[in-house]
Amino acid sequence: MPVLTMAQALNTALRDALTADENVVVFGEDVGALGGVFRVTDGLTRDFGADRCFDTPLAESGIIGFAIGMAMSGFKPVVEMQFDAFAYPAFEQIVSHVAKIRNRTKGALSVPIVIRIPFAGGIGGVEHHCDSSEGYYAHTPGLKVVAPSTVEDAYTLLREAIDDPDPVIFLEPKRLYFSRADVDLAVGAPIGQAAVRRPGRDATIVAYGPSVSVALESAEAAAAEGHDIEVIDLRSIVPFDDETVMASVRKTGRCIVIQEAQGFAGVGAEIAARVQERCFHHLHAPVLRVSGFDIPYPAPKLERLHLPSVDRVLDSVDRLQWNDGVDTRWAVTA
Repeated sequence: MPVLTMAQALNTALRDALTADENVVVFGEDVGALGGVFRVTDGLTRDFGADRCFDTPLAESGIIGFAIGMAMSGFKPVVEMQFDAFAYPAFEQIVSHVAKIRNRTKGALSVPIVIRIPFAGGIGGVEHHCDSSEGYYAHTPGLKVVAPSTVEDAYTLLREAIDDPDPVIFLEPKRLYFSRADVDLAVGAPIGQAAVRRPGRDATIVAYGPSVSVALESAEAAAAEGHDIEVIDLRSIVPFDDETVMASVRKTGRCIVIQEAQGFAGVGAEIAARVQERCFHHLHAPVLRVSGFDIPYPAPKLERLHLPSVDRVLDSVDRLQWNDGVDTRWAVTA
């Protein structure tokens, strides 16, 4: 098995897709000669030619509009939005057209576009270079939304996304680009299937993307305090794997959801609601969330205070009413 960084695994997935299907094209800002800001497209223009991997103007709306036309004409565009918050000028194209063309044409047309977005924090990026935008896309019917947390999943999920007949928002955790692991390129689960990263019996932590490593570190720390924590990596936000998540919560009776995005109306809120609706009679404590704060993404020096940490997760573990007590911090007084 090769040892790859996540960026190299993504590059390998793009190479294999370009080799396997002549209709696959890769384009975006600086993805050609430069190889992308994070070097994910390094060498693709050299090896496949400027017709298959090419640079575009600095115009995100135009990039997506061009991709829509290409997809409707039989191509499989894989486009890169250079940073998460750079994608917002293209949001109207994504919501109004990418997500709706199959429905608008009663299934006559599909747009198999993969929109790669480096997302979330942990790199000390300035304004517009770090954001957690998954909630916008997950709330848009017609889009699939995935977020790998491992090097192996980065390869597998990107290959699955490129082969998918529907549009996929592919969220790449920036701080994991240079994480390194042995990768078996022949093994991987499909989009829509979560993974149990750590089995446990006392409580379930649900996470995705960059928060999975925080969940695993927290579970290890909680073990020292006598709590056996199960960690579920969603892998795919949409479609959502209810079966795996609910089976875990029904077994453990307690649940914490981690996300870097602000807490209000986020993906974590949807997960908490689904768990409460489907597992109510199995729960021993309220479903808790550990998230970013409800503020614009902070400056680099304050980022560590905003992102979920092991200490914040362990605080939530302590609040899971292990002795059937009431957490008075959330009590409402008359």
